[in-house]
Amino acid sequence: MGDAETRSLDDLEVRPPKQQRSREAWNRVLDSGVAILEDGGYDAFTIAAVCERASVAPTAIYARTTSKDALFLAVYEHGIASIRDEQQVFADPAHWAGLAPAALLREAVAQLAGISLRHQRYLRAVVLVSGVHPEVQARGGRYVHELADLFAGVVLGARDAITHEDPERAVLSCFGSSFSTTILRLAYGPAFTTPAPVDDAAFVTDLGETAVRYLLGTAPG
Repeated sequence: MGDAETRSLDDLEVRPPKQQRSREAWNRVLDSGVAILEDGGYDAFTIAAVCERASVAPTAIYARTTSKDALFLAVYEHGIASIRDEQQVFADPAHWAGLAPAALLREAVAQLAGISLRHQRYLRAVVLVSGVHPEVQARGGRYVHELADLFAGVVLGARDAITHEDPERAVLSCFGSSFSTTILRLAYGPAFTTPAPVDDAAFVTDLGETAVRYLLGTAPG
């Protein structure tokens, strides 16, 4: 890694607050940043807007970061942390215990899509900016791969019912299709990929049945 790249990464670091009052102010900054992205997207995200919403002086931000981009990435990680917390349902064996293969697959897809849809205003902002922000794209890719592994770990519990010669590859293909379809929906709206859009509940149901037919080769039941 060259000196210029090292300096660039250093510029994106955040100095964590040590005092309770400073931590509370910083948490307000992060929460406000997420809210601004949800309400207005990246175009609305400015240091001035964050300061106003969090009721803090600019010095509260510049004491922790060196730039708008560093602040944005801190806010990005703050928002992603909430989503990753919800994704831990995939690591909870009790949630999946006793489910028949089709029911397990429907529930896995429902959790996958449901978590994203519950955070769609935030995710819409970061997905749209990721095309022009290499660091967000790189971090997002790592988090998606992490989620793919969690999803596969659950669905491969029904390995014996999967009708493909390579169950691992089929499950990851199912994840990719389900996840990318959901991301397109939340980024561009329900009408983007179909002339007859459906509500979120029907969308999740249809996605689950598609996964069942693809992986298990069976009709709904």
